[in-house]
Amino acid sequence: MVAKAPLRVSETLSGAFATIGRYWKPLIGVALTLFGAATLVMAVALVVAASAVASQWDELTSGSSGSPDADELVPLGVAFGVLMVVGMIVYLLASAMMQAAAPVVLQEAVLGRPIRFGEVWKRAWSRVWSLIGTVFLTGLVMLIPMAPLMVAFAGLMVYTVSLGDEDGALPLTLIGALVGLLIAPVGMWLWVRFSLATTIVVFENQRPVGALRRSAQLVRGTWWRVFGVTLLGFGIAAMIGFMIQMPFQMIGMLPGLFAPADTGAEPSDGALIAMLGSVMLLSFISQMISQLITMILPPLVNGLLYVDLRMRTENLGPVLAGAAAQTLPEQYGPPPPAHV
Repeated sequence: MVAKAPLRVSETLSGAFATIGRYWKPLIGVALTLFGAATLVMAVALVVAASAVASQWDELTSGSSGSPDADELVPLGVAFGVLMVVGMIVYLLASAMMQAAAPVVLQEAVLGRPIRFGEVWKRAWSRVWSLIGTVFLTGLVMLIPMAPLMVAFAGLMVYTVSLGDEDGALPLTLIGALVGLLIAPVGMWLWVRFSLATTIVVFENQRPVGALRRSAQLVRGTWWRVFGVTLLGFGIAAMIGFMIQMPFQMIGMLPGLFAPADTGAEPSDGALIAMLGSVMLLSFISQMISQLITMILPPLVNGLLYVDLRMRTENLGPVLAGAAAQTLPEQYGPPPPAHV
């Protein structure tokens, strides 16, 4: 896929699917590696946390000591909190790596050049920290205009509750809903304005602040187009993910599939564990497959949208065509001699 002219919406979407079809090995390979590493880290963390609080858990579930006290609940709370923090960090790294890997592959796809797993991983990892900073800075920018209104509403709510004025809670809730409706368009406008920043971090090796400025520059005047294409990309990815998960969930809901008929009205603990484990395994497999699509397709659509905007505003098409022409001898050998 060599992009030489501005892309229509249909070409942007078909180009994303074509990129997945042609470069599925590095894309799926990076995604599976990330998912596998994240699952392994979470499994190890779960085993460590479970072994650390095993005695407190046994005392809590035995029911012999009556209502649990703080000494029993604090270790469990700490273990659960540590697991949540580890999960958030692991997911953040995996998500950032995938958001960086997709534009890396797309850089070669628009020029029609191949790329291997190792090169994708190396280049994506080199930009992952800048990408995390960009995502964090984008969220911070979106939060700044909303923070005063949120603080004011929270203060009014606390004041009303402290006075015991139950009749004033309903109007205050309606005011909060109205404030939320007013804030939402501001957040959406900022999100679209800076939506190309993650792609720019990879394509142009920009730092977070420079990527946000560059995204705002490219989106200026085409906000609705960027909003529509981005929303369409997320919608298609979500629909595909749902369609992938639905058959697995339906299989898990079939009665008697995992519980044999001869188990009787009171199945054994082993049968219940086997049934629950089978359903959870199917759910995990379906979620993994659907996330492969939902994590790959939107960044590719975003990257093609970035390329399209540059071709429309900066005449990038001839540059890409020239760069693609220079790679042809490397892939297919020298051109045949011209006949006079």
